[in-house]
Amino acid sequence: MVDYHAANNQSLYSAGGQQTYMEQENDWDRDLLLDPAWEKQQRKTFTAWCNSHLRKAGTQIENIEEDFRDGLKLMLLLEVISGQDLHPEASSSFAAFQSCVKCCRGAELMFSRGFVFVLIRWKVCENSSCFCAGERLPKPERGKMRVHKINNVNKALDFIASKGVKLVSIGAEEIVDGNAKMTLGMIWTIILRFAIQDISVEETSAKEGLLLWCQRKTAPYKNVNVQNFHISWKDGLAFNALIHRHRPELIDYDKLRKDDPVTNLNNAFEVAERYLDIPKMLDAEDIVNTARPDEKAIMTYVSSFYHAFSGAQKAETAANRICKVLAVNQENEHLMEDYEKLASDLLEWIRRTIPWLENRAPEKTMTEMQQKLEDFRDYRRVHKPPKVQEKCQLEINFNTLQTKLRLSNRPAFMPSEGRMVSDINGAWHKLEGAEKGYEEWLLNEIRRLERLDHLAEKFRQKAAIHESWTDGKEAMLTQKDYETASLSEIKALLKKHEAFESDLAAHQDRVEQIAAIAQELNELDYYDSPSVNARCQKICEQWDALGSLTQSRRESLERTEKQLESIDELYLEYAKRAAPFNNWMEGAMEDLQDMFIVHNIEEIQGLITAHDQFKSTLPEANKEREAIQAIQAEVQKIAQYNGIKLAGNNPYTTITPQSIDKKWEKVQQLVPQRDQALQEELARQQSNDHLRRQFANQANMIGPWIQNKMAEIGRISIEMNGTLEDQLTHLRQYEQSIIEYKPNIDQLEGDHQLIQEALIFDNKYTAYTMEHLRVGWEQLLTTIARTINEIENQILTRDAKGISQEQLHEYRTSFNHFDKDHSGVLQAEEFKACLISLGYDVENNKQGDAEFARIMGIVDPNNSGAVTFQAFIDFMSRETTDTDTADQVIASFKILAGDKNYITAEELRRELPPDQAEYCIARMAPYTGPDAVQGALDYMSFSTALYGESDL
Repeated sequence: MVDYHAANNQSLYSAGGQQTYMEQENDWDRDLLLDPAWEKQQRKTFTAWCNSHLRKAGTQIENIEEDFRDGLKLMLLLEVISGQDLHPEASSSFAAFQSCVKCCRGAELMFSRGFVFVLIRWKVCENSSCFCAGERLPKPERGKMRVHKINNVNKALDFIASKGVKLVSIGAEEIVDGNAKMTLGMIWTIILRFAIQDISVEETSAKEGLLLWCQRKTAPYKNVNVQNFHISWKDGLAFNALIHRHRPELIDYDKLRKDDPVTNLNNAFEVAERYLDIPKMLDAEDIVNTARPDEKAIMTYVSSFYHAFSGAQKAETAANRICKVLAVNQENEHLMEDYEKLASDLLEWIRRTIPWLENRAPEKTMTEMQQKLEDFRDYRRVHKPPKVQEKCQLEINFNTLQTKLRLSNRPAFMPSEGRMVSDINGAWHKLEGAEKGYEEWLLNEIRRLERLDHLAEKFRQKAAIHESWTDGKEAMLTQKDYETASLSEIKALLKKHEAFESDLAAHQDRVEQIAAIAQELNELDYYDSPSVNARCQKICEQWDALGSLTQSRRESLERTEKQLESIDELYLEYAKRAAPFNNWMEGAMEDLQDMFIVHNIEEIQGLITAHDQFKSTLPEANKEREAIQAIQAEVQKIAQYNGIKLAGNNPYTTITPQSIDKKWEKVQQLVPQRDQALQEELARQQSNDHLRRQFANQANMIGPWIQNKMAEIGRISIEMNGTLEDQLTHLRQYEQSIIEYKPNIDQLEGDHQLIQEALIFDNKYTAYTMEHLRVGWEQLLTTIARTINEIENQILTRDAKGISQEQLHEYRTSFNHFDKDHSGVLQAEEFKACLISLGYDVENNKQGDAEFARIMGIVDPNNSGAVTFQAFIDFMSRETTDTDTADQVIASFKILAGDKNYITAEELRRELPPDQAEYCIARMAPYTGPDAVQGALDYMSFSTALYGESDL
């Protein structure tokens, strides 16, 4: 067993100063026998020290001799603490670390979003110079049998021996059996090797080095005289002096009293645990209540203070560099946040608006649909224009941000998923598609409701006429008047019935028209279809009943016809001629009162022509009326001549000469009214035609104007006349002239509104629609704004990179020379030809293709296949300038971290301004290397992410 007291000698692990390990074991046993309280102190201290490392692996121990018995946590402890012994080159160069990883079959590189994590597997490394050589732990055995536990402990002991430590009388069986003395001795060996051996102060090391460090640090403090690692620490002032020397803000040393050791010790232990991440390893009473505290426990505790304070230096210079880099990054992130918010707000507005435009819920009445149309016009005039401006501003902000990122050697900004400029353009295109579909649906729905209102009114008129005609017909057909009638009366009743059948047949067309109209109303989804259907059903059922009753009455009259004699032919002739004429007059009145809907002059002129044709038939109709009236006059004449007393009206018909004259007068009144209505509609259609011409004249002027302006802007963006400032001034004047043209667009909008209010749905005088002109106007405004933004970015690039006007002119001349199609961008082959002309080796061979692919990755990060002029300028300027690199920032952070591979939040807050320290803490990923401690942060991946070599 190792003599742990002898370990205080500097030559413990050297060739000189040989003492037998058996003597060391005897000293250990004797110490325990002399003062058993030391075992208690060692248990607490060693347990706390082990847990300070095991917590990095997410575990801990409770009982030191029990929890190490199976060897699993013992191997885990060795794996965690041995990771601190890094290859010398790995601490100064990430490239050297990578070369080490390549040589070691026991290492893996895991990449996750640009961060690099190294996981060391304890396998055999064939390279003796590799930083992981000699630190090999085999895979533990997971069995629960005693042999598995012994094997695991033996693996751990072999690993300790590989570090140059000779273990005497410490066997795996004693550890597995829970031998407290052997277990404590093994842990003390591990502490000496990994926590104390490498301490070096002024050519002294291990215990002497640690003691010298304590003496130097506590020398200025009164009542502190560190001469050893037991009595010198009993009053607690030495612990407090160490903390105050390095962190004076944590302890008010002047208030401490030498005669109050418990308070002093508790104060030091609590402050160390709270602010320095040093776990509490002893209680104050453990030290105060023993005559001589355990030296090993005190050394273990003090070594933790040494490691906590040994690395703070060279921070201010590194902090300044980091502040500068972070300030640029914070400004860029502020611009990114502004873009994200503006993009989110615009996309949210589009998301809310599209469902409204896609809503196709029809309304029942024309008034409600016209209100929807008015709401849509409101949206076009009031709500959409500001969003068009926001979309344009969003693209300008995006281009400005990308330019700033390129100038500060930062990666291009990639908005979050769904918020790219292309995503916004796609959403905007979908919005405009929904907008166009909504307008078409509104107009179609208004036409449908017009058609429905017309059909419903026509149905009500025809139904009212039919119901008026059928009123009383069932009672007439069911009466038994023929049973007591004379022969002449029977014959009259029969002839009257025949006339009724003729009348019934004449009404068949009207019934069919009523049913057809009802069917069409149902097909067009008329809102009051139930009442229409009920009324139509009643008419059809009544019509069927009239047919049956008519047939039944005819059969009854024919049975008695043989008993009856002649009938007056004149009455019969009157009835037969009067019935169709009466039906013709009723149809004429119905047609003259019929509603009509037309949409152009040709349709109204067609109705006027049809009406003129109807008027031309009136003379013949009047002759027929006079002939019918002559029949009735002849009846009166014959009756008067023969002295016949007529018994009331014509027995064969209910149509009287007075009713015929009355309906004829009605027809005569309706004809001029129809004339007037047709002429009024003709005037309205002529007015509509004037509106079409008025809109067409303006549209045919504005449309070509917009196209010409778009072509001129494209030409201006390619040509280089004057300095960039001259071009910018010219473009802004050009933009102002375009804005001053806005009243013409507003006037056209007013004409378009008049057309829509007049319900005009077509215009044969122009191929331009208001929608086309709106899109063209918006594209014109967006194009001039984008062109101005490109010139501003060129100015920004010129000033930042120190490019002269002549160089910019040369760049533009080269760019334009190879832009054969004058599209404003260079395709891949055009760009390759340009590079060849500038002397780049990108010929068509393997090496040239690789170089060209590298350059295309710089100028075209989105793989669009084209190179803009701005990207061309950035590339050319980048070839001649130099900027900060990620390696410089990493080196600065390493200084702040005291040459550690990680940095803590406390170190960042101590060395950086508060806002930038919090900025780093919020964005740095946890450090997961083998030497990680709780709260360790990965500054390497953070630094590479700043320059686009990985992701934040």
